Amino acid sequence: MPIRVAHIGTGNVGRLALIELITNPQFELTGVWVATDAKIGKDAGELAGLDVVTGITATGDLDEILAARPDCAVYCAMGDTRLPEAMADCRRLLAHGINVVGSAPGVLQYPWQVVPGKYIDRVEEAAREGNTSLFITGVDPGFINDLIPFAFAGTCRAIEQIRCTEIADYATYDGATVMFDVMGFGNPPEDVPMLLQPGVLSLAWGTAIRQLAAGLGIVVDEITDTAAREPAPAAFDVAAGHIPEGGTAAVRFEIRGLVQGHPAIVIEHVTRLREELRPDWPQPVQPGGSYRVEIIGEPSYTVDIRPTSRHGDHNHAAIAAAAGRIVNSIPAVVAAAPGIRTTLDLPLITGRGLYSPPR
Repeated sequence: MPIRVAHIGTGNVGRLALIELITNPQFELTGVWVATDAKIGKDAGELAGLDVVTGITATGDLDEILAARPDCAVYCAMGDTRLPEAMADCRRLLAHGINVVGSAPGVLQYPWQVVPGKYIDRVEEAAREGNTSLFITGVDPGFINDLIPFAFAGTCRAIEQIRCTEIADYATYDGATVMFDVMGFGNPPEDVPMLLQPGVLSLAWGTAIRQLAAGLGIVVDEITDTAAREPAPAAFDVAAGHIPEGGTAAVRFEIRGLVQGHPAIVIEHVTRLREELRPDWPQPVQPGGSYRVEIIGEPSYTVDIRPTSRHGDHNHAAIAAAAGRIVNSIPAVVAAAPGIRTTLDLPLITGRGLYSPPR
């Protein structure tokens, strides 16, 4: 019997997740929630960009989603700029007996020692009330920071450091809120965007640092972060909008989990809007972008991951990977014990049922 799933949020990740919910026979779509009035009343197939009519039309009322009593909800609504609302939505779903998988709120990927305990307790209480579980994931923060390094760390005799790096050109990333409001692209370098406000990087990627530490069985004493920005030498346009001359056009930041002063876990992002900017910063192993997981130990590893897609570039491929990780986790999350679940709790998600021969 298919798992009955509701879908919440049809942005960059959400639209791709919706495609699998419609096309994969493991799932039965029960409803779609959208944040914009222009999408209300549209068929889920249209919102997913598919040439199919599902009979499920989008709503802006979460009560309608709850009334259908799905087994699970895929939560891909914006969480970066509406964290309290996203937390409240997830608690409400959980308390109504609906399991949750999704890309937001990111702090719930591994919240312990990252957010105050009272907020964790509220989510756990809602999960107990509804006998439900929640799993939040993505790419980075996401499987690049847990699934991949854990797989290789499990073959080592000793580990001195784990470093996870995203190196990407975001010129084709069509997400204005993330690009301009969160990351600050196009803004004067002296303006500090939301992501680079004091403590925000350590909060946003602290979940990944703490989860890696838990998996390694070490205690991180402190999480620190640094950031650098590069202005545009001339004005140009990207998918999300206009970058004026002098506006931020490249960002590099690093978050370090320190153990007795040593950076045992490091997460780094190098994000450009033009490939020629800051050639001295780390470069991707394929044009556009790649991910790198490095383990210094015995043995040591450097693992370069090159996301590609038949339907878009490296940015599209990374978003598709996030959507795939979310949706493919649904059966395991539905079967899991109540509460906040993490990669450390769930069984290996193998891609069961996804094979199809070439056509």
